[in-house]
Amino acid sequence: MIPSCPPESADELVFFFFFLLYLNFSPLYPMQWPHQTTPRTLFPDLYSARDTLPTSSCTPTNTPSYSAWPQPHSPPPASPALRQWEEQGELLLPLIFLLLVLGSLLLYLAVSLMDPGYVNIQPQPQEEAKEEQTAMVPQTIPLRRCRYCLVLQPLRARHCRECRRCVRRYDHHCPWMENCVGERNHPLFVAYLALQLVVLLWGLYLAWSGLRFFQPWGLWLRSSGLLFATFLLLSLFSLVAGLLLASHLYLVASNTTTWEFISSHRIAYLRQRPGNPFDRGLIRNLAHFFCGWPSGSWETLWAEEEEEEEGSSQAV
Repeated sequence: MIPSCPPESADELVFFFFFLLYLNFSPLYPMQWPHQTTPRTLFPDLYSARDTLPTSSCTPTNTPSYSAWPQPHSPPPASPALRQWEEQGELLLPLIFLLLVLGSLLLYLAVSLMDPGYVNIQPQPQEEAKEEQTAMVPQTIPLRRCRYCLVLQPLRARHCRECRRCVRRYDHHCPWMENCVGERNHPLFVAYLALQLVVLLWGLYLAWSGLRFFQPWGLWLRSSGLLFATFLLLSLFSLVAGLLLASHLYLVASNTTTWEFISSHRIAYLRQRPGNPFDRGLIRNLAHFFCGWPSGSWETLWAEEEEEEEGSSQAV
């Protein structure tokens, strides 16, 4: 199988993968969980002994013996707060967060490495039925032959210059994925955007909960400056992911691709009709996009829409 991205982009893909890993796990650093990693929760015996120290030198008899202090060579005492959180099931939330991060990374790898729906250069035996379906396309809309691949492009296919292949139901070429978004990986791409948005919003909430503003400016900058920069970066990525998810959900609901939405005036099979010929309604569009039902080629759907329009015009 031909790889979905050129070999020279492998280093960039690995770098971006670890960059996403850092951004997803950054809200889990101790600075973002101050209520769980403060010295008082980690060393409760030490702080309880310190709190019992006398405030005046007149009562030296109340000073605890040094045996109450933990020895340097001894391990730190177990925090009862952590045990309480474990018993109450509060450690389940960080585990769910880690699973969401792992799921988003797996979806990222799946979308970036899988075949987006390349048009086969050499015709396969199983595509003989598709050739019969392409014959049903009206002669007013002739199928184009790609000037780069020299293959007969099906409806809604387009040649990608970065991947150097024709892609079925071409949506766009994503530079962050280093791959095209097409007929096969578009549902996974939408799922990745949704899961990544959940992770970013969760991390945004954790970063905001760790900020403390009632401090002097210099002290606040030293203690929370990096956390505030992470909060701004997560805010930017959350906004971008939210806008991308909203736009793709709108396109999926209307059975339109990004390329068709932007370049409808240049596409032959869209110029001659006022509306979208592939729109089957919200429920059927979503069912076909995520579940592949009802099945059928775009050429068959085009022919059915053409027959319905001709029948309605004759009835009038």
